[in-house]
Amino acid sequence: MYAIVEIAGQQFKVSKDQELLVNRLNADEKEVISFDKVLMVEDKGKVTLGTPAVDGAKVEATVVTHLRGDKVIVFKKKRRKGYKKEKSTDCDSALIPLL
Repeated sequence: MYAIVEIAGQQFKVSKDQELLVNRLNADEKEVISFDKVLMVEDKGKVTLGTPAVDGAKVEATVVTHLRGDKVIVFKKKRRKGYKKEKSTDCDSALIPLL
């Protein structure tokens, strides 16, 4: 059994007892959250598609921890002009195991 769920603007294929690393959620650690926007459910070969979401279906998960991603450095340069720009960003994410 698996489902396709929209979490924080992204779609994920999820199944029971799976851990996901998603964009940071507005929830505290150890808090149980539910996702109502289930786009598709497959159970023993039977596929149920939503228009746009499946009625009555939801996926529950617990926020284990909030993480900080690797630092991504963006460097721009124009040769012989003395132009250099450097930016960096850290992606915030959350680790959630599905119930």
